[in-house]
Amino acid sequence: MDRIEAELVVLGAGPGGYAAAFHAADRGKSVVLIEQDSRLGGVCLNRGCIPSKALLHATHLISEARVSADRGITFGEPAVDPLKLRSWKDGVIHKLAQGVRALARARGVEIMTGRGRFEAPRQLRVDGQDGRRRVDFRHAVIAAGSEPVVPRAWDLDRSRIMTSTEALEVETIPERLLVIGGGYIGMELGTVYAALGSQVTLVEALDTILTGADADLVRPVMHRAKRQFADIRLGAEVRGLSIRDSRVEVVTVKDGHETSEIFDRVLVAVGRRPSSDDLGLENTAVERDPHGFIAVDDAQRTSDAGIFAIGDVAGGVMLAHKAAREARVAVEALFGGGRVAEAVIPAVVFTDPEIAWCGLTETEAGERGIAVEIAKFPWGASGRAIAVDRPDGLTKLVVEPGTERVLGMGIAGHNAGELISEGVVLIQVGATVRDLAESVHPHPTLSETLSECAEMFYGHATHAAPRRKAAKA
Repeated sequence: MDRIEAELVVLGAGPGGYAAAFHAADRGKSVVLIEQDSRLGGVCLNRGCIPSKALLHATHLISEARVSADRGITFGEPAVDPLKLRSWKDGVIHKLAQGVRALARARGVEIMTGRGRFEAPRQLRVDGQDGRRRVDFRHAVIAAGSEPVVPRAWDLDRSRIMTSTEALEVETIPERLLVIGGGYIGMELGTVYAALGSQVTLVEALDTILTGADADLVRPVMHRAKRQFADIRLGAEVRGLSIRDSRVEVVTVKDGHETSEIFDRVLVAVGRRPSSDDLGLENTAVERDPHGFIAVDDAQRTSDAGIFAIGDVAGGVMLAHKAAREARVAVEALFGGGRVAEAVIPAVVFTDPEIAWCGLTETEAGERGIAVEIAKFPWGASGRAIAVDRPDGLTKLVVEPGTERVLGMGIAGHNAGELISEGVVLIQVGATVRDLAESVHPHPTLSETLSECAEMFYGHATHAAPRRKAAKA
């Protein structure tokens, strides 16, 4: 059995794993990166963020074509070739995965393809197609990611009852699709299939979609989804799924009334769980919580000295950029670097319109009893939003009274995800509303909604009627 040594071994080559490997290699360390998938990039690149955004982009063109007649431009009804669409999507993934591999090669990171498992606190076994190898290491970073949750009673036939993994393959376009779960995965993929022509029914057990986002930001998404989806049922529960003649019989309950329906396919999007099983953690001192998340401190250290954990497997928000940030924190701690400052982590939901937020939300402030002031700017007052036919948006600021420091920002609207980074910077550096109001933004752009929102805080935004006296001017 081959045996190698490394200063650092990274288990998992997703956005957190390869970021940790690259950062350590850039600091001159010998690094082994272990990934069971033949393509690097993890769930995000291969079965999550990237393919879903590619499909959202492609299907957005369909939606735009359908409404272009109002602008005097008429197209024929789009014809969708699932095979070609899937091939294009896979091409995007392949190109990016090859890019990650090239970057690893350029840094001298050794890549091992196979399933990694701890055999001892400082030893990993890797089982791959080419046999079994052992890696002796000084430090390890666990970046094993997460996987979709499917209740056992529903895990009947993945060709009919799908997770996001199967849904992103777009094998067929079902005539009737049920989406279980109104979180970001359910809403994003429901949007994709609705644009492709499916009659989408969404069932959510809670009384709102996209929990975590403020209600006023969710409202434009809900309004548009009601036009895109065949039905949205909030406060509803799925009681049972069963296969009937290659279709799925679904029993739902809402307001005490039970309904049985037939769907061609069902997408289960009720959450994700950490991929922390079968890693051999019992052969280390690493501890997990009751939900399977690996316990870490603020430097991503586990309870086993020398082993760190980052990303989805370590809990918290399951976001690729959060994992990449934690990778830097872990590597700096591993090799005695300076402490990395606490980061503002933005969230983006790529629905139509998009929702993005960072820092403190209005909802969180209320739950935690934090006094805040709120400023909002409606996109119906934005020249650019109207010009691109997307006035269905809102920009808001969460402000600390007295200091006028920006504590949070939320945006609902076209390309909100591209706009939120300005809010991240403002909060990260402790900027005030005045700083934002006095920063000149180009006209006509959607970014103007940020500076005009700051002006609204003082009561005198140029393109909106005053909402209160300009006492702060």
